[in-house]
Amino acid sequence: MNWVKEFVYRLRGEYTTEKLIKMGMKVGKNFGRLNGVILDPSHCWLISIGDNVTMAPRVHILCHDASTKQFLGYTKIGRVNIGDNVFIGAESVVLPGVSIGNNVIIGANSTVTKSIPDNMVAAGSPAKIICSLEEYLSKNREKMKKAPVYGADYTLRGDLTDVKKEQMVKELEGQMGYID
Repeated sequence: MNWVKEFVYRLRGEYTTEKLIKMGMKVGKNFGRLNGVILDPSHCWLISIGDNVTMAPRVHILCHDASTKQFLGYTKIGRVNIGDNVFIGAESVVLPGVSIGNNVIIGANSTVTKSIPDNMVAAGSPAKIICSLEEYLSKNREKMKKAPVYGADYTLRGDLTDVKKEQMVKELEGQMGYID
């Protein structure tokens, strides 16, 4: 069955995580790679990913930058190191030569051009540090006290009903909530 997965990925012009590991990429435990994530296959051995890392849809991890090829005859290359307990938001791009520390959140649609130290939240294009991870989590814990909070039974993996969907639509009018 693994060959089917690899075939589907190749049809889409992508490589499975397993194939990239065989090609030299280093990946820790509990790696979550969602739809459309591109891990630079032409230089994947320059990528190192720690434990408990999630990459949201359409994240690109690049170890090469061909902007110099036409003018200098050479492409820039660099390692990308991603620490433990990292979340990289949808549509983000991590450029060559970047290290992302442990316990880091990268906001959606960010372009990470410089290294991000441990315990930070960064976002933007180019990505800039917004606050510490502890500040971010503390702020969200406070918000959770007043916001709607839903259990796993309000997800597709749980017992989601039309009534629960309608409840969420009403309760989330004009505000954010939280879900397990």
